[in-house]
Amino acid sequence: MSEAHNEHESLIKTPKQLIAAVIAGFLVPIVIIVLLVNYVGNNALTGAGSSAMTEKAVAERIAPVATVEVKDANAPRVYQTGEQLYKAVCAACHAAGTAGAPKVGSADWAPRIAQGYDEMLKIALAGKGAMPARGGTSPDDVTDYEIGRAIVYMANASGGKLQEPAEPAQPASGAAAAAPASGADAGSAAAAAAAMASLKTAAPAAAGAGGNLEAGKKLYDTVCMACHASGVMNAPKFGDKAAWAPRIATGIDTLHNAAIKGLNAMPPKGGAANASDDDVKAAVDYMVSAAK
Repeated sequence: MSEAHNEHESLIKTPKQLIAAVIAGFLVPIVIIVLLVNYVGNNALTGAGSSAMTEKAVAERIAPVATVEVKDANAPRVYQTGEQLYKAVCAACHAAGTAGAPKVGSADWAPRIAQGYDEMLKIALAGKGAMPARGGTSPDDVTDYEIGRAIVYMANASGGKLQEPAEPAQPASGAAAAAPASGADAGSAAAAAAAMASLKTAAPAAAGAGGNLEAGKKLYDTVCMACHASGVMNAPKFGDKAAWAPRIATGIDTLHNAAIKGLNAMPPKGGAANASDDDVKAAVDYMVSAAK
């Protein structure tokens, strides 16, 4: 009986133990609550839509919709490296070997390298098979020298040992450009400055109507044209209303996402890895507008 009695005997035997138990009963829950509040308060909570207030998102919203870039005609031209032009243009087909294009890093380049640099440059400038002349670029944007550098980059990445082509001589700046304007010339310069100022003021208003399409045309001419100009690998041909109609019916957002993420034989962004999402969307809008 004594053992059974001891099992049910209280652990609190003195007034001090009772007081300590009461205080602990109050303090322990309070300490736990304080710790939980500190833990929750020190973790930043992200609510729905809060990403719209990040520095990047705010900067994108307040960025000007149009800019005027003034280039010095007498300044030395900065040429793209072969790797830069490859990533911006050539990779659209040569990275995956689209439409029979020799894939960079493969043995497909061996017979081309055997032909020599001059023959490869000639073919690149004139176009061959599904590849348009100059890879779809414009002579105003991409020089023969830059195309040659891209050829050397791709060939050497595929087992070749070609030398970089010689850089063309920079045009000498004219003395007339450096001479100070006087008399009637000064008046013309002032008028030109006024016209430039008005252009800067009017640029944002004009960008809403055609600025995006203009940017889209530029990307199309340098990248998208390689496949969409001739309908390579079932790409909807530029201006072909029948080919574009079912695609337009899916909605512009669907077309934008397909162009950015890639679809079937088309790589993400058409292979233009350096292009922004907005530029890719503008290129899609440009092609869609031509097919309506």
